[in-house]
Amino acid sequence: MRDETIGAVAVIGAGAMGAGIAQVFAEKGFETRLFDPYPESLERGINQIEDFWKRGIERGKTTIEDKENWSRNLSYEVELEETTRDADLIIEAAPENLDLKKGIFSKLDEIAKPGAILASNTSSLSIGALAEGLSHPEKVIGMHFFNPVPLMTLLEIVRHDKNDQHTIDTIQKIGSMIGKTTILVNDVPGFATSRLGVVLGNEAIRMLAEGVASASDIDTAMRLGYKHPMGPLELSDMVGLDVRRDILNGLSESLGDQRYLPHPLLEKLVKEGSLGKKTGIGIYHWNDGQKVDREDLGGR
Repeated sequence: MRDETIGAVAVIGAGAMGAGIAQVFAEKGFETRLFDPYPESLERGINQIEDFWKRGIERGKTTIEDKENWSRNLSYEVELEETTRDADLIIEAAPENLDLKKGIFSKLDEIAKPGAILASNTSSLSIGALAEGLSHPEKVIGMHFFNPVPLMTLLEIVRHDKNDQHTIDTIQKIGSMIGKTTILVNDVPGFATSRLGVVLGNEAIRMLAEGVASASDIDTAMRLGYKHPMGPLELSDMVGLDVRRDILNGLSESLGDQRYLPHPLLEKLVKEGSLGKKTGIGIYHWNDGQKVDREDLGGR
């Protein structure tokens, strides 16, 4: 299943996205290393992967042998140099903060092997900005996965002006090999997906705040009326309300358009720590993966 040009894959950041990305590569036979500088974050990433594999076995979709084979392909690291040693593809999956990501890419530029492809899982930040000042900007590219990574089939590949064709071709090939349908987009704010998705989610939050309908009814309207697999409010909780807020602020600043500013209700939820499924409460209450409408958010 693996590409002979990609011997080892390193994933930087063991949050929900990073852990999911590492899991997918390990399942497809790639030597995969998952890094996080914080042991507690790395442990959560490990537990996420192990829980996913355990549920697959319990449901009869996979076997213990599958899990054992996948586990042999995956290692967990707290030292960046060890993680990136001889890696041909390094995927950054850190929080959506440009300065943080630029710092990571600057460090990777120093320690990565010559010719390694440096990819970012950013959902909205400029790939060109991440590549600026690096030794090999042609090898920096966007690989925007979707949550949950093992189940979502889309991979948005983002190219910038200095990419070489070999890097683009390689990532398209790798995307297909890990079971993803790839789209290729230019390096514009929000790319093709986030720019549409966050606007829909922000408007849904506005409707909730204005009492148009409950969160579950708004989501049902989009699922049944427009065949969306998940409603915009549930999706916002899944992605993380802080992530959605940050993308909207980034779009507003980069496009110079206040229409992208987060709705005050979104800002309020983030400020109080109600970030969605990962905190157990956001637009919905979450318990064991099940969601229930909150009675304090309008729409009743």
